[in-house]
Amino acid sequence: MIKLGVNIDHMATLRQARGGFDPDPILAARVCEEAGCHSIVAHLREDRRHIQDRDIVMLRKTIKTRFNLEMSLNPEIVKIALSIKPDQVTLVPERRQELTTEGGLDVIRHLTKIKQINQAFLKAKIDVSLFIAPDKKQIDAAAKIGIKAIELHTGVYAHAFADRMAVEEFAQLKNMTLHARKLGLVVNAGHGLNYENTYAVARIKGMSELNIGHSIMSRAVFVGLKKAVREMLALL
Repeated sequence: MIKLGVNIDHMATLRQARGGFDPDPILAARVCEEAGCHSIVAHLREDRRHIQDRDIVMLRKTIKTRFNLEMSLNPEIVKIALSIKPDQVTLVPERRQELTTEGGLDVIRHLTKIKQINQAFLKAKIDVSLFIAPDKKQIDAAAKIGIKAIELHTGVYAHAFADRMAVEEFAQLKNMTLHARKLGLVVNAGHGLNYENTYAVARIKGMSELNIGHSIMSRAVFVGLKKAVREMLALL
C-alpha cells in the first residue's frame, strides 16, 4: 500500500494565531501516528510562521514512525537539521511572501549547493528528498548528483482538478513517476492533495508516499484528527 505522510504545519499555524500553546502540534503528530500514518512532516520555515525550533526538537524525541523535515537551502536551517537529525529532510524552495510553498525546487539552478547539502546529510545518515516539479530536466539533474528520492509537486494537478481539467497534468505526473523510477529514484508526491483528487495519484504505479497536510487538518475541524487521517488512509 502507498504510504501517507501527514504534514502538521497548520496545526502549528492555528496555535501561532494566538501565540499560546494550543493546539499542540506534538500531540497532533501522536494522534496521526495512532491513526496509522507512516510519517510526520513538518516545515521549519526561515520566518518561523508556524513550526518552531522547539517543535522539531520535541518531534524528534516523540515520533515513532518517520520524521520528515521540510526545509530550505538556508545554511542556518541546514545546521539545525544536522543537529536534530530527522529521519529525512525534504529540500524545498522558500519565499517569505508566499502563503505556502509555490512550485518545485530548481535543481538545475542550485545544482552545486544541493549536491553539497546532500553530501552533508548523507554523511550524517539522514535521507534526502527534493521537492520538484514533474519535469524531466529537473528529475535528471537530481539523479545526476546522487539524490535518491524526490517528491513531485502536485499543485498544478490539484488546481486543474478543481476546474475538471487535470488530464494533461495527471499524465505528466504518471509519466514522470515512471521516468524517475527507471532512474532508480524513490518517488513521493504532495501539495494541494485532498479527499477528492488524491485517489488517482495514489494509484500511479511506482508512487511510494503522498504527503498531505492542509486538507487533513481542515477535515479534522469537522470530524476530528484521528478520523480525518483514517479517511485519507482509506482513500489510499
